[in-house]
Amino acid sequence: MVRLARIRLAGTIAATAMCAAAATEVAAQDRGLVLNQQLQLGDVVAGQTLNVVDVSDQVTVSNVAQGNELIGAGDGRDFDVRSSQDARNDVSAATVLTLDGPTGRVTSVTQARGNYLAGTATQAQMGIDATQGVSGDVTASTEITGQDAQLVGGGTIAASALGNTVALAGNGSGSNRAALLGTIDQTATGVVRATNTASPRFVRDPAEFSSQAVANAVQTTSGPSANQELEVRQRSSGALVEADTGIYAGNGWNLAARAHAGGNQAGFYNQGGSLVTTTDQANSAVIRSEAELSSYDFGKATASASAIANEVNVGNNDIYVDIDNTQLNTGGVEATASFVGQKGYDAYVGANAAGNSVTGYACGDCGGDLNARNVQTNSGNVSAFANTTINGSGRNVIAGANAVGNTATFYVTRTGGN
Repeated sequence: MVRLARIRLAGTIAATAMCAAAATEVAAQDRGLVLNQQLQLGDVVAGQTLNVVDVSDQVTVSNVAQGNELIGAGDGRDFDVRSSQDARNDVSAATVLTLDGPTGRVTSVTQARGNYLAGTATQAQMGIDATQGVSGDVTASTEITGQDAQLVGGGTIAASALGNTVALAGNGSGSNRAALLGTIDQTATGVVRATNTASPRFVRDPAEFSSQAVANAVQTTSGPSANQELEVRQRSSGALVEADTGIYAGNGWNLAARAHAGGNQAGFYNQGGSLVTTTDQANSAVIRSEAELSSYDFGKATASASAIANEVNVGNNDIYVDIDNTQLNTGGVEATASFVGQKGYDAYVGANAAGNSVTGYACGDCGGDLNARNVQTNSGNVSAFANTTINGSGRNVIAGANAVGNTATFYVTRTGGN
């Protein structure tokens, strides 16, 4: 059973909740109050199977499996969200496309998510106190089968597995400011895996195949007249976080295979106002990504793999940024990107792996003030491999592999102009 709650707050407050276990309460006070508790005990499974022959226009597929979901918004009134989400069993989404003959553009999105929370504050302050825990496995897979699959119109085919996700947004205007304030705590102990495989005979227009697996993810975005002050704690301790993309084509004019795996990921972005973040990340899971691409004849071929145990990005196009970051990785991290072709033109192969990574920046044109305190410890093995094989003839081969234990970048940048 999937537990869902959706909340909308305006001048007066209304709340609806789906599933008896999701408790949502609203207080008719100066500030709105949302109390949410969700517990998922059964498996959640979503499946799509398509058999398609000679479809000239488009093939579009959406396939989502989700354990717990909470979505809320406030417009013109401050509010607080206190949320607890716990997914204890498996969540899986699988898509199988059997394509025979030429098809138009193919768009396929397959997602599996353990816990998901999204909130938006418009000309209002949102106070957040959220905990998320996932102990079951979260898996997403996409497979294109068929002896004569011809992606004449190209396409975008993606598989994504996310253990815990929080997405927050703030929108202010002039003196009516917006603010995102509070704490987020995420824990993932299950396996998180995404796979994407295909063996098309022919790909003409640009086609991109991607897989993404992340145990814990937080992203916050606020526009002008907004500020953020958030504390995020993330723990990834499952056996494996893996993203695997394998594409094997006969003839690919413009073809890309991408894979990304992450243990803990937090991104904070602001356009106008202060940005203050405290992040505490720890990963002990094995983080692995592999992008494997082959095409006998090829025009432009791209294979890209990235694996990062702990990652923080903080960016403000205004003056003030304060970062307090702590990262610990004890798990192995591996990224592998490979391409094999017979004859063609351009091949791009890249693999990037990191134990701990943090980036922060402020606006230089505004007289940016950036303060950072950073502690990073990595004891896991980190490796990146880029493998390229051209058996016949080619024009350009651009390949690179980068592996780093700890990396930190802080800078003040101009927003434009000379």
